Amino acid sequence: MAPVGQPTCDVLSVLDTSFLMLEGDAIHMHVGGVMVFEGQPPEYADLLEHVDSRLHAVPRYRQKVIFPELELGRPAWVDDPHFALDYHLRHTALPHPGGRDELQQLVGRVFSQRLDRSKPLWEMWLVSGLEGDRFALINKTHHALVDGVSGVDLLAMLMDVSPEPRAAEPATPWQPRPPVTRRGLTRRAAIAVATRPVRVTRRAVSATSRPASAASGLLTATKGIRDLLIGPALRPAPQVDLLNAPIGPHRRVDWLSAELADFKAIKDALGGTVNDVVLAVVTGGVRAMLQERGVDTDGLELRAFVPVSVRTEDQQGEFGNRVAAMRGPLPVWAADPVERLGVVREAMQDLKSSHQAVGAEALASLQEFAPPTILAQASRINFHTRLFNTIVTNVPGPQVPLYLLGHKLEQLIPLGFLAEGHTVFFAIMSYNGRLEIGLLGDRDAMRDIAQLREHLQSALEELKQAARDAAVPG
Repeated sequence: MAPVGQPTCDVLSVLDTSFLMLEGDAIHMHVGGVMVFEGQPPEYADLLEHVDSRLHAVPRYRQKVIFPELELGRPAWVDDPHFALDYHLRHTALPHPGGRDELQQLVGRVFSQRLDRSKPLWEMWLVSGLEGDRFALINKTHHALVDGVSGVDLLAMLMDVSPEPRAAEPATPWQPRPPVTRRGLTRRAAIAVATRPVRVTRRAVSATSRPASAASGLLTATKGIRDLLIGPALRPAPQVDLLNAPIGPHRRVDWLSAELADFKAIKDALGGTVNDVVLAVVTGGVRAMLQERGVDTDGLELRAFVPVSVRTEDQQGEFGNRVAAMRGPLPVWAADPVERLGVVREAMQDLKSSHQAVGAEALASLQEFAPPTILAQASRINFHTRLFNTIVTNVPGPQVPLYLLGHKLEQLIPLGFLAEGHTVFFAIMSYNGRLEIGLLGDRDAMRDIAQLREHLQSALEELKQAARDAAVPG
């Protein structure tokens, strides 16, 4: 960290910048979720004090984004001199009876509002009034600040692994560093533009000093880019109104709660991974919904955008995004749940061996020198050329109970964002033996989001029965 008094900034990565550039009136690029806890809610003042005592561990949460003039370079994080915790941490209550419907309506309204870019890009809502002696936290963070995996890391900042909160680490009272101005950031960007040839040369020289590893890495990246850009992956996905339609700014949410052990039992009996089973469940749910709407699913295979973490062990705890992506199949033509899972399993194995994730990361690094206007256009290509129908994320969460100020966390429900022309996002996270599928949908296009959740439940039950049948001899 730079000394207090010295202006400093942290330039956003190419991927993080693209998440800012993608945002529009109807496109909100924040992610987050809902956490449901046992017991009566803590006092708001106590929660403020608790968050404040640990905020030094996540300094990005006190920083905002500034942009250089003339869009000469990428934006940067700077300390917000007017940071006020009580703006970001809010308190509200549900109307009676405080059940699932009331909580989902509140979450939908919260996720319908864009984050204010003049302030640090996050909010957290303490929600009281839940039935059954419970309370909730709704968290909302811009995707430029955090990805799913680092989001799990950040969860440890507020949570404890025992009912007794750990002692807060001593921290020097926070003092914002003098911010770099837009003009100062523009000067830095101009210098960066002028020195790009030198930096490219240095990279080349560094590569020649490690010819074997450089050649191996280059070969893998080249294969990955080839696999990513050539062949079926580049063809537009078939468009269906259920998943692909114009969207507005307003959102609906729902979620399906299941046992993680059921997904493991299915993959043990029928093959594949937990993520393969998740994709098969999504496929089955979407298939049933399409047929309910009168869509002919014969021969129809949709495509999901499946983010893959490329975060290394030494990058754990860092902010920003370390994700690449593969385009996974949703074979809605398959009537048999076992066949459905088999198609997904085989296709995902082929995609992993094709180095698509490595290729996607390599392409992102090649964009490092592109100005933001080009980044914005490149980021939108994936969405406007309709290379996929929806996004399906699956992030493994902690498998031990977590506590907030002595209150046990019961549910950890993830929520994603809606890309342009995409009506629903499937976010999956496991926690303490449970697996939650969070559904974020456009309010108008996805009016029957509860039916989609029911179809997902039925698809899971089909696979559970198939796994039981496979376990019976003869």
